[in-house]
Amino acid sequence: MKKVNLFNSMLSNLLGFKNLTGLVLILLFASCSKNVNANPVETKSDNKIQVAILLDTSNSMDGLIDQAKSRLWDIVNTLTTLKYQGKNPRIEIALYEYGNDGLSAKSNYIRQVAPMTTDLDLISEKLFALRTNGGEEYCGAVIQDAVNKLNWADGRADMKLIYIAGNEPFTQGRISYKEAISAALNKGIYVNTIFCGDKQEGIREYWKDGADRGQGKYFNIDSNAKVRYISTPYDDRISECNVRLNATYIAYGSQGYEKQQNQVAQDKNAMSVSKENSVTRAVSKSKSVYKNTSWDLVDKYEEKQSLADIKKSELPKELQNKPEQELKVFIETKQKERADIQKEMDGLAKKRQEYMDAENKKGQTTGDDLGKAINASILAFANGKGYTVEK
Repeated sequence: MKKVNLFNSMLSNLLGFKNLTGLVLILLFASCSKNVNANPVETKSDNKIQVAILLDTSNSMDGLIDQAKSRLWDIVNTLTTLKYQGKNPRIEIALYEYGNDGLSAKSNYIRQVAPMTTDLDLISEKLFALRTNGGEEYCGAVIQDAVNKLNWADGRADMKLIYIAGNEPFTQGRISYKEAISAALNKGIYVNTIFCGDKQEGIREYWKDGADRGQGKYFNIDSNAKVRYISTPYDDRISECNVRLNATYIAYGSQGYEKQQNQVAQDKNAMSVSKENSVTRAVSKSKSVYKNTSWDLVDKYEEKQSLADIKKSELPKELQNKPEQELKVFIETKQKERADIQKEMDGLAKKRQEYMDAENKKGQTTGDDLGKAINASILAFANGKGYTVEK
């Protein structure tokens, strides 16, 4: 003990500290301060939430497609509330159609409309382009195709969900839905079924059995019901923010202009459904899930990707002759502007959600529609996977 005290005394005198505890605390404080300033805590996660939406596009399903158009951004916003160990998971969505006579009989009247992607504008574009046409609805075939051909993740905390919606017997076609769902479960993919019609009819037609076998949820909806929207005092201000937000995007590359035009086109598509739906999309665009690294300089720069691989000719004309340092300053200015707008939108979105929650508690909504069914099950699965909800 005397030797230890003597050593402490000698070291303390040498360094000018009264005791070693003080030295350790100062060193730890300096280290932490340096880390906080130089390397902010990363809020992203390697975990993925993957959702494949399989829609019946036969003649009787116009209402279902309309509901999907109306609820896409609401579903996205539900996904953005999920965190895993405090971090934002990567969100990917895929889209299939089936049961359409315009599709090939050899392919069992199914089509992969969009692969598993983070490009939400692409999903919106493809969704609004869907058209119904009478056909044979083969649920087993479309589930099997989605399981085998989509790029599913394999992480322990990844959440992988299939939602199939339609109104014909679940047993149609040569491919067994039981085998297709078994293959899904082997990959950790849960299958949820949404029957467009009477609940008991859906049970008789094996839609509930499909969900039970897929360890998912069974819903029945009125696909012809119109989605009820709630207007809020914050909608106009969020819409104004959206216009300013669009002005912060800097298109680059061979598809940059086209992608930027598509961004505006999907704003218009959302507005064509309703003003409230347009606002819901604007809220999605203010979230971290809405990224356009492949065509927007600000998102590319924020992801710490090099700008050196971009040819001068692929930049907007007004930026082509700027020196690299000036270009970075320009991008950083837009980056800050966007962050400020998104922060404002986030505050408005929270107030908007509180207002809508209060209205919904008044009991003015009844039954499920496509979006409500999907949202309810996403939250249930997330809870079981250890995700938390942060509105």
